[in-house]
Amino acid sequence: MSRGRERCEVERFDRLRGAVPARPHDARAIAALAANPGCARRAVMDAAGVDKDATATHLGFPAPFGQSPFAITRGNAFEALVKDSGCAELLRLLRELLGLPIPLAAYTDLGDIGGNPSAHLRHAHTLKLIDRAARDDDEAGTLYDHPLLRLEIAGHTSYLEPDVVAFRLAGRFHIVEIKSFAIVDGQAEPDKVAAAARQAAVYVLALRTMLAELGHDPARVSHEVVLVCPENFANRPAGTLLDVRRELAVLRRQLSRMARVGAIVDGLPEELTFDLAPDADGVPTRPVPELREAVRTVGARYAPECLSTCDLCFFCRDEAAAGGSTELLGRQVRDALGGVATVSEALGLADGSLTPGEGQEEIARLLRLADRIYAEAG
Repeated sequence: MSRGRERCEVERFDRLRGAVPARPHDARAIAALAANPGCARRAVMDAAGVDKDATATHLGFPAPFGQSPFAITRGNAFEALVKDSGCAELLRLLRELLGLPIPLAAYTDLGDIGGNPSAHLRHAHTLKLIDRAARDDDEAGTLYDHPLLRLEIAGHTSYLEPDVVAFRLAGRFHIVEIKSFAIVDGQAEPDKVAAAARQAAVYVLALRTMLAELGHDPARVSHEVVLVCPENFANRPAGTLLDVRRELAVLRRQLSRMARVGAIVDGLPEELTFDLAPDADGVPTRPVPELREAVRTVGARYAPECLSTCDLCFFCRDEAAAGGSTELLGRQVRDALGGVATVSEALGLADGSLTPGEGQEEIARLLRLADRIYAEAG
């Protein structure tokens, strides 16, 4: 991309966002990008650094994301247990899972560099130690607690902090994710495991990017992530390996799409902005109907999964419901009804009251068949 084109895109994103700093992306937000990669609304707003939580709240559709105080306390207590005494429990799990030799155990906390917690300094120190470890230095540690990685998201720098980065496991780096949801009889809730895998994939990509910048082979960061959870609701940690190659592929595609989001922005009205027009106290003054129309200018691709990943989920769900969209029925149904935008249209094709449009002949035939089968069964 030429510098002139890049400068124009930055200015356009600034106008879309308004007179506020771009909202940085944390690992959860970046992971959520991969949950619905086909949504233009989310791609544009995230690329511009728009605060979607504040936008949704001003629109009257706040999303109550976040853990309860009890869950946060439990999570912090479990992480402290895993990391106690130089990550003694984690070392035990790594020896069981990956055969970590006992003599190679070494622990370094990167959370506070000489009393200076600045992100820039912590990232520089992480960079130095990861470089040293990648060179197989005998003085390199095994576990790096609170490392700070960095990833560019549509021109914005995001600092990311995985729970632990482990090294010297067959000469490879492994991301360690510590979660407080339980593994019961060897099984955990699939949705929570999937969310953990998406978040861990963000860290894997960021660490691979760091290695590449240092001139090392990024493949030395394993695609197998160590997931640590309580076992059977007790405090004893249990570990398992998660293969995040699929999540990495989706994440790369979405980030690449965000890098090209200028093509979507080019088709939007020049005067479009999501600016909340905050007053001196930071209170939004933008008329709600005006903001509503601005947000609706960019098409969304709502799916029920958005309820656990996107701040605008309730607004988009209400929008989809008002239009009778097939998106409310779930991603599988929506994709199966490709080319049929609304429930009423699907019902009309099924009972024959609506003539199929161009390209709808096959789905109309299948809908009529399903309608006949249900009628005969009833």
